[in-house]
Amino acid sequence: MLAMLTFATGLSFYNHAVILNALAQQPAFSVQSASFAVSLFFLSGGVAGLWVAKWVNDYDPRYCISFGALICATSLASLALVSTVWQLYLLYLVFGVGFSASNLIPATTLVTRWFHKKRAMALSIASTGLSLGGVLVTPICALLVESLGLSRAAPIMGLMYLLGVVPVSLFWLRPSPESVGLLPDGEPSHDNGTPDTLLSQDVRSKETNRQVAEQSSARLLPGVSFRDARRGRLFWAISISYIFLMMAQVGGISHQYGLARESLSEAQTALAVAILPIASIVGRLAGGWIIEQMSIRSFAIGMMILQVISLALLSGGFSPVSLCLGLASFGITVGNLLMLQPLLLAEAFGVREYPRIFAVSNFMSSWGTASGPAVLGLVYAASSNVYGAAYLVAGAAGLAGLMLFLGGGPLKR
Repeated sequence: MLAMLTFATGLSFYNHAVILNALAQQPAFSVQSASFAVSLFFLSGGVAGLWVAKWVNDYDPRYCISFGALICATSLASLALVSTVWQLYLLYLVFGVGFSASNLIPATTLVTRWFHKKRAMALSIASTGLSLGGVLVTPICALLVESLGLSRAAPIMGLMYLLGVVPVSLFWLRPSPESVGLLPDGEPSHDNGTPDTLLSQDVRSKETNRQVAEQSSARLLPGVSFRDARRGRLFWAISISYIFLMMAQVGGISHQYGLARESLSEAQTALAVAILPIASIVGRLAGGWIIEQMSIRSFAIGMMILQVISLALLSGGFSPVSLCLGLASFGITVGNLLMLQPLLLAEAFGVREYPRIFAVSNFMSSWGTASGPAVLGLVYAASSNVYGAAYLVAGAAGLAGLMLFLGGGPLKR
């Protein structure tokens, strides 16, 4: 799962900056038009997630991931053919659909099905790929684009997506513990734990994907239905709070390079922006262990408070030291807040209809993901091209998210 998310995220989420910088150098595009394509990417991914959730719940998630990877690979390769703005927008709409089908919804669903006792640690390890993609894969893409140009690099990036995601999905992942005769956390099944009573591979191959999913769903912890989840304030508190939390997070990430350039040289900036993804990796792995020792809700509140403090520190522009400290602490929250959304939902509502619950919540948070960069950019332009006010707005968004989350009350089903 970690390897799959490393390629999927490194070639899409973090790769947008590389692609858009290359597009902006072409006469047919500008920074503004190319940036709007990223917003369409996140919005189409959020909408598609509502259907992806049903697919994942009813069928084998591996096929969803593979089909999504094929869409993304084709979209990346097709960048070589884009020559007008409307073509770019259409391509990014399709790209977002593929990203939704091959990323967090099926990935977190599989982790939630397989792990109950050590779910936080398992998810922290798997989702570390979200940061590793930016550290390992995206720099390779940047080098390809710089040396070959976008038209030649695009097909190579598409092939990388296909080879990095599909083999892992089809050959190493399994749709559920029950599909291989196990219970969650790898424990042997008492009902069919002997080889004679396990379904043979030939027999299982004749079952439909829906039958496998229904069998898996019946044996997992029941949880609550989406209908029941949406009737309570907790679901809405988590989902709406994440609109503001993601607005602050993605907005802060997308403008960190410009913020660093205000007080650092170009060489120093290149080093400074590496602080955030590294802190994200370390913070996420540490967070997976810490959550096992305390309540998820308390840890989430702590991360939200730290996000507000970090953004306030970044808005001050005090010194290079405060900038690096702010980026490091902000990186810790980036790694954990993204991981906490599926954990909070699984803890509160169980796994019975987790894909649909997460998909709707993720769709709502995608509004913040899509609008964050644009909001901070508008504030930056309105404040004489200085980032202090923009990061104050990001901090205010994070504070709003914290207040909304607190209003949801305890995580009880």
